[in-house]
Amino acid sequence: MSWATYRGVGIGNLCAIGEVARFDPPAGVGHHGGNGSDLERAVYAMDECANRLESLAATSSPPASEILLAQSLMARDPAFRDAVSAEVAGGSPAGVAIKSAADRFANQLQALGGYFAERARDVADVGALALRLLGSDTLGELPVRESACVLVAKDLSPADTVGLDPAKILAIVTEGGGPTSHTSVIARALGIPAVVGCGGAAEIAEGDRVLVDPVAGEVLLQPEVSEWLLRSGRREARRAQGRVKGDLISTGRVELLVNVGALDELPVVAAAESGGVGLLRTEFIFLNRVDSPSVEEQAAVYGEVFAAFSGRKVVARTLDSGADKPLAFLRRGEEPNPALGIRGVRTRSSAPQVLDDQLSAFHQAARESGCRLWVMAPMVATTIEAREFVSLCRKHSLKSAGVMVEVPALALRAREVMAQVDFVSLGTNDLSQYAFAADRELGQLAALLDPWQPALLELAGMVGSAGRSAGKPVGVCGEAASDPALAVVLAGLGATSLSVSARALPPVREALSAVGIREARRAARAALVAGSAQEARQEVLELLGWASR
Repeated sequence: MSWATYRGVGIGNLCAIGEVARFDPPAGVGHHGGNGSDLERAVYAMDECANRLESLAATSSPPASEILLAQSLMARDPAFRDAVSAEVAGGSPAGVAIKSAADRFANQLQALGGYFAERARDVADVGALALRLLGSDTLGELPVRESACVLVAKDLSPADTVGLDPAKILAIVTEGGGPTSHTSVIARALGIPAVVGCGGAAEIAEGDRVLVDPVAGEVLLQPEVSEWLLRSGRREARRAQGRVKGDLISTGRVELLVNVGALDELPVVAAAESGGVGLLRTEFIFLNRVDSPSVEEQAAVYGEVFAAFSGRKVVARTLDSGADKPLAFLRRGEEPNPALGIRGVRTRSSAPQVLDDQLSAFHQAARESGCRLWVMAPMVATTIEAREFVSLCRKHSLKSAGVMVEVPALALRAREVMAQVDFVSLGTNDLSQYAFAADRELGQLAALLDPWQPALLELAGMVGSAGRSAGKPVGVCGEAASDPALAVVLAGLGATSLSVSARALPPVREALSAVGIREARRAARAALVAGSAQEARQEVLELLGWASR
């Protein structure tokens, strides 16, 4: 039996079926904010928008908190506010002024390209949220249902998505967005399956029954429950078959780890069944400071994380500042393109003490924790940089030192790099962005940023092959590892560990428990020879027996 089927980019792995609740916030201009002048009302809306975003950021975990904080700073940006004031001075009412300024400012950023184009979507989100606050006391009225539902929208801002309750929202379907959009990143962290970039979502009405299949990247309209059972059952049967014949988990071929980005995550992530931490993002210690934290301050925070994973591995990434994570005490003036500028390990050229202090703090905290500490540097581009970082780690008595592979040049020199380091970890988000010269937040380029792109997988395969030859670990800590089918491919390409959110652990574990190394390598070969990301995904799903039909 066939149903109307809409296709997009799948996020997650579990099929969901349920009735639709549409979220279509009004685009019009309201009149909240008192009876003051248009400029006063516009300023009120911008202030309220920034305050609400800051409040949400304070109660959220990364990556949501980082995204929300960046948008709150945008709402307070003097250039944006000057544009709003200019519109009001030209005779526009408050709401029209905000919308016009946001559109104009976003278009200007989009035209600049690169890092600036990434910020265009943030400006549009901030403008839309400020407009809502002119007509209401809330940032938005998400659908409330007595029973769980599938949320369908044209798009969702980070402020919308971060407040979703996984117990009430079965799945998300949006017209806009891509695999690395804000909606995708936050939905994945919440463990809510989604299909984004789904052009047919506009045709789905309130109350319709839909089946959301993120593995196939499909949304089926008015399906039978039997189809949901069939799809879920096929995958479960396949997993059971894999457990019988020996799999990637039980044989120790792949280690599953968790990502950590804040102290308040520790109770959940430490309790998860994992081999430890595959990516400890240390930026949260440095944010919102006018000076760098001392060695003692850092050691105290790291010590909490290390102690929570006593006896297990912790892979700590050194400070990844710059680009979309600027720090006041590391500002070096304007850069034409911050995403390609002084970020990550490159900051050592102008502020060497920051990295030295962090490595000292790592060593001090690890001595008393009982964890197995591995340290890696982000944005390494050359073999020389890799060698220098490892040498610096050795001076600080850190035994396991590695690098992030986020720059294509490093992947191309993977064999030489392996001779210098103890391990590497693939950061698929940035590697994809730099390999395809495509802004991560630009919806029109979502297809290029799909982690199933064969060219991206070929770069991963180069690194995996070099790791096998050298007998050294190759981890993956980018968003790609959260896709169960892609996790199998990454294992086939040579990944020895995958690091994901705690919520993504169970489905990824089940997928890896369903196949052996030979099957994973066959899946990897099929993905590499495919003509497109969509073809690669479909070929692998069919090969593994996980295709919907």
